Amino acid sequence: MKSYVMKIDKSNRYLMGVLLIIPMIFLVLGVYGGLMQTLFRAGIIQSDPFMGPDYYKGLTMHGVLNALVFTTFFAVAFGNAVVSYALRMKLNMTWAWVSGILMLVGSALATLMIYIGEATVLYTFYPPLKAHPLFYIGLTLLVVGSWVAFWNWIPLYLKWRRENPGEKTPLSVVGIFTTFIVWQIATIPVAVEILFMLLPWSMGLVNEINAMLARTLFWFFGHPLVYFWLLPAYVMYYSYMPKLAGGKLYSDMAGRLVFMMFIVFSIPVGTHHQYMDPAIGAQWKLLHGFFTFMVALPSLITAFTLAASLEYAGRKRGGKGLFGWMFKLPYFDRDRWLFSYLIAGLVIFIFGGISGIVNASYQLNTAVHNTAWVPGHFHLTVAGPVLLAFMGMSLYLLSRYLNKPVKMKGWALSMPYIWTIGVFIFSWGMMRGGLIGMPRRTNTGPSYANQDSALYQPEWISYIDISVVGGVIMTLSVVIFAVVFFATVFAKQKEGEATLEFPTTEPYHDEDVPWLKNFKPWVIAAIIIIVLAYTPVIIDVLQSTAGGSPPFSPENPAPLR
Repeated sequence: MKSYVMKIDKSNRYLMGVLLIIPMIFLVLGVYGGLMQTLFRAGIIQSDPFMGPDYYKGLTMHGVLNALVFTTFFAVAFGNAVVSYALRMKLNMTWAWVSGILMLVGSALATLMIYIGEATVLYTFYPPLKAHPLFYIGLTLLVVGSWVAFWNWIPLYLKWRRENPGEKTPLSVVGIFTTFIVWQIATIPVAVEILFMLLPWSMGLVNEINAMLARTLFWFFGHPLVYFWLLPAYVMYYSYMPKLAGGKLYSDMAGRLVFMMFIVFSIPVGTHHQYMDPAIGAQWKLLHGFFTFMVALPSLITAFTLAASLEYAGRKRGGKGLFGWMFKLPYFDRDRWLFSYLIAGLVIFIFGGISGIVNASYQLNTAVHNTAWVPGHFHLTVAGPVLLAFMGMSLYLLSRYLNKPVKMKGWALSMPYIWTIGVFIFSWGMMRGGLIGMPRRTNTGPSYANQDSALYQPEWISYIDISVVGGVIMTLSVVIFAVVFFATVFAKQKEGEATLEFPTTEPYHDEDVPWLKNFKPWVIAAIIIIVLAYTPVIIDVLQSTAGGSPPFSPENPAPLR
């Protein structure tokens, strides 16, 4: 794609300000909640100054704000920017605003319900934990708002196809549409769960709920959610990082193949989260485990393609010898500060992917199930390439749309490296503790870390303390980023009008592969595989469960009827 500068009108600028600034506030609150969790677990504090003494209330806030609210807002904001820029078409701003308002209202409702203690259900909101109806309504509005954003891009894409017959869709647009195709399909089961199970149950219209069916519908959505987080980062890796490094994308075809493979393989994998659930047959768990390993293939292709792209850039910048190119990349170039967020996230993701093989393997998963290994692993994925790419691009887009210079570039450049140190320490403490049985989702402070408790486990204490050290470093890096971000928000506008320009990469190998030009066959293949993979799972669950469960509150352990 040739260099292009897009002018930004006032309505678009204001909308992007809403979509970037407000979720950043949510993110900071969520990260604060994460710090409180580590201090709770170590027994350092017994009450959160903001959330109170309820550990699970803070844990819910941390998960919902970071994993659901911030990520959805960013994906929509980034999609709005990429689609309009790459296709060189103006968004329908009426529907873009409708999308933003729905997400904003929904997020505010869900957050309020968590804060007042009416939705202490964690980010998975498993029944029989019950939340206030407004919590479920809020999440529904958040999802519907993201759907509206996606539907708003489709007419632009179809118009572009009509006006540019035979041309390849820009790779960044392929990535964004892949992201939201996966999201559109995966959110249908969780919408069914909320609208037809959780909401009537929460409103008292039914007394009991099939907790296993609800759990299965959640993971129908819950693992594809990981790829909804990851794919926008992949867009940046393929479309922008090689250019920031000073080189080219090794293979355009590899990028398109990776995105199409994610459409097919990223959804029928959720049952590997339910290896320990007896209601599902072992043969279906094996099938989902197989598909989980299949979805590793696009990541392996990505690892090769990006390594080749970075090697080309490093050698172009003067790198010699077998590994000399690695030392020529712009890790500390203030003018290419965005590169630091992408490369640091990529390094973290290497370890996140390796540890993910453990979770996907039935026998190994059995050993680490419901231990601290699991959050240690997913902080290497969600809190690695996803968070760093999202934060870096949020700052980039903010600067462009508000027409303001990025302030304190040195601090902005340091943030991802400080975060990397913190997340490695935190995750190692959690994962190593998990290998000797340290539990997850548990307030270990007054129980396992208290020598007077019958549940005291001295071998866990050092790993809890290590995770605290990592959590503090991670929080410090986010404080640095927040200072940079809001200093940029309040900076003086530059002269001239606001414009957007992405550092779009040219391909080294620009292959033209006809069967990678159309989403339709890949979507059809995905639907067929999903039906084959999930129909027997749902049948098993329905046949293996009887009756239902009354609601349960962690604040009041007695069942509530």
